Amino acid sequence: MEEILKENVIIIHGCPSSDEAKDPAKRTYDKHWIPWVKSKLVEHGLQVDTPLMPIPWRPDYESFKKEFDKYFVSENTILIGHSCGCAFLVRWLGETKKKIKKLILVAPWKIPDEDDDFRKNFYNFSIDEAIESRVQEIVMFTSNNEAEDGKKSLEIFHNALSGKIINLENHGHYTFKGMGTQEFPELFEIIVK
Repeated sequence: MEEILKENVIIIHGCPSSDEAKDPAKRTYDKHWIPWVKSKLVEHGLQVDTPLMPIPWRPDYESFKKEFDKYFVSENTILIGHSCGCAFLVRWLGETKKKIKKLILVAPWKIPDEDDDFRKNFYNFSIDEAIESRVQEIVMFTSNNEAEDGKKSLEIFHNALSGKIINLENHGHYTFKGMGTQEFPELFEIIVK
C-alpha cells in the first residue's frame, strides 16, 4: 500500500536516427537533458526511472510496451516523454486507461517520414481524448525554432488532450544540440511544483 502512495517519475527518451544506430558508442539514450533532470529529481527525493527502449531507431510500439510494463505506474506517477517517447506514452495511456498525476510531453512528435515504415506504424494511432480526464495535469514543451512537423505534432496532441503549452525560445527539438545545454530547469520546476 505504501508503494502506491509514493510519487515516482518515468522518462521515456526519443527515437534516434539510424545514423546514430550505426555507431555502438552512440547507442545510449540517457542523454540530452535526461541525465541532468534525473539527477536533480533524485536529489529532490523522487524515484526516477529512465528505461532504455529496444532498438529505438526502428521504434516498435509492442517492444516499447513490453519494456515499459516493467515499471510501476499509479495515480502518483509523473510520465515524461521526449519526441517519439511522447507518442508512446499517449498511446499507452489510451490503451491502458491508467490514471496518473502528470503527463509532460517535451517536443512531442507524431508525424513520420514518408519512407520510414517503422515510424509510420509507431505513430499511426488515434489519440484517446479521454486521457485528459485521467491525468491531473498535462504540460507540453515546444520551441519557436522546432521543425514544422514538430509544431504540427504539438498541435495534434494539444487539440486532443488540451493542457498547458510552454514555448521556450531557441530550444529546437530539445536535444543537446538544440538547447546548447543539458540543463532543463523549466522542466524540473514543472515536475516538482
